[in-house]
Amino acid sequence: MSEPPAGPAAPAEPVGVGPWPGEWPTGDHYDPELLRDGDRRNVVDGYRYWTLEAIVADLDRRRHPLHVAIENWQHDFNIGSIVRTANAFAVAEVHIVGKRRWNRRGAMVTDRYQHVRHHDTVATFAAWAAEQGLPVLGIDNVEGSVPIESATLPAACVLVFGQEGPGLSDEARAACERTLSIAQFGSTRSINAGAAAAIAMHAWIRQHATP
Repeated sequence: MSEPPAGPAAPAEPVGVGPWPGEWPTGDHYDPELLRDGDRRNVVDGYRYWTLEAIVADLDRRRHPLHVAIENWQHDFNIGSIVRTANAFAVAEVHIVGKRRWNRRGAMVTDRYQHVRHHDTVATFAAWAAEQGLPVLGIDNVEGSVPIESATLPAACVLVFGQEGPGLSDEARAACERTLSIAQFGSTRSINAGAAAAIAMHAWIRQHATP
C-alpha cells in the first residue's frame, strides 16, 4: 500500500527566548530592547538578555592565555569557523596574518564577542608574539613535527595554522618554536584546517582548563 503524500513541514521553532515575562530584572548588563522583544542570539543561557558589551566584558575576565593565529593569503574560508571555535574555548585573541579581510560566514557572528587582531606580515606577527613573551607553536603535519597527542603545551602560547591545502608558509614555520602534528590514520594527506584548529585548541583545553 502506498503511503499518503507528506504534508507541509512544521515551522521551525524560534531560536532563543521571547520577551521577558513579568517584571524586568535590574542591572546595567541587561539590554532593554532584548527584554522587550526577546533574545534570539546564539548565546548560552547565562548571557540571555545581556548587552553585547556586558558579555564581552564578562568574557574578558575569564579568557584563557591561549592565542590562535591563522595565515590569510588566499581568503581562507576556514577562518570563520576557527574564530567560532576560539570563542567557544574563551581564547584570548585570534590573529589574522596577511590579508585584512577574511570570510566571516563561518564565524556565525561570534566575532562580535571574540577579540581579533590583524598583522600584515608573519614578521610583524612574530615580533608581537616575542614582545608578549608568547611561544609560537605551529600546527602542521610536516617532517620533524611532534605529535600533539603527547606534547606538553605551554599555558600561555600561540597556536598558528596555515592555509587550507598548503599548510604553514615557510616563513611561518621558521617563526615557530616547534611544530606539532595531529595523528591521522586514513588516506588523505591532511584534515580540514578548521577541524585541525578545533583539535589543537581542545588539546590545550584538556591540559590547562577545567570545565
